[in-house]
Amino acid sequence: MKAVFLDRDGVINKYPGHSKYVKSWEEFRFLPKAKTALKKLNDHGFELFVVSNQSGVAKGLYAQADLDLITKNMLDELTESGVKISGVYYCVHLSQDNCSCKKPKTGLVDMAISSIRNKGQDLELPRSYFIGDSLIDIEAAKASSLKNILVFSGKEKPENENNWLNPPDFTAANLSEAVDLIIKRQ
Repeated sequence: MKAVFLDRDGVINKYPGHSKYVKSWEEFRFLPKAKTALKKLNDHGFELFVVSNQSGVAKGLYAQADLDLITKNMLDELTESGVKISGVYYCVHLSQDNCSCKKPKTGLVDMAISSIRNKGQDLELPRSYFIGDSLIDIEAAKASSLKNILVFSGKEKPENENNWLNPPDFTAANLSEAVDLIIKRQ
């Protein structure tokens, strides 16, 4: 089975800004063409997993119940658009908690892969991707042996390229462009 792992903020929905968080459903805004792009991935046989750091919960900026409501509403809207998300995995910890799930560590991807194996399937790593908007996402993808695409619709910007110590496999303006790249490579 082939899969795409996606960061949330800056990939699927509007990036709230550096050190800011999407704290409620009212603040959540799908990026243009995001739903269509995700549907295209499903239509080409990809399972989709959202893997996102959400430390605003541990910082007390919003409650777990708020994050759960955002997730439920996001999934409901995606389902209405014909998109199937196979799993959503969040790290709600602080960096100093030294958990195994906070990206760039691989815990969130590992949990998603475990869910695949629990269904009796295997992940085809050479045909699977990670799409993120930060270099932390790219580190997590590389540590998980996933091809990766850095999108410029969120945190990272192309003008920073000379400072990248661990460059992504590919770059794209946004999720829609990243999906087109994946499909072209199939």
